[in-house]
Amino acid sequence: MTQTDDQIRAILQNSKVIALVGASMNPDRPSYGVMRFLLSKGHRVIPVNPGHEGQVLHGQTIYATLKDIPKDAAVDLVDVFRASDAVVPIVEQALADLPQLRTIWLQLGVQSAAGADLAQAHGVTMVQNRCPAIEYPRLGL
Repeated sequence: MTQTDDQIRAILQNSKVIALVGASMNPDRPSYGVMRFLLSKGHRVIPVNPGHEGQVLHGQTIYATLKDIPKDAAVDLVDVFRASDAVVPIVEQALADLPQLRTIWLQLGVQSAAGADLAQAHGVTMVQNRCPAIEYPRLGL
């Protein structure tokens, strides 16, 4: 399913806590800049990367997995910076461990029909092959 501009706008405006899967400590990686951008827009962003667990990125502690994020964090959007073949396990974990989840967002170049079907079957919206750091200015937010 492809979302309209109004739907993307609503997702960006209504999402408060974002788990960013594939967060990188490398300033040259897209996830590094997107995390900083989302923080500047007022979102709480929780970085997730098992290789950097316990380190701090943009003032936020990095968790190894989605299930390691405290339940009271109330994550409502998962932003995925991983290869397309990693999406289904991420969706499965997000559905199992994030009770307030409303949206899974796959970054540019990342798509998964099976992941989208699974998310949709659980009432979760999936945005694919888009970047919030591009959508914000494009939509005038």
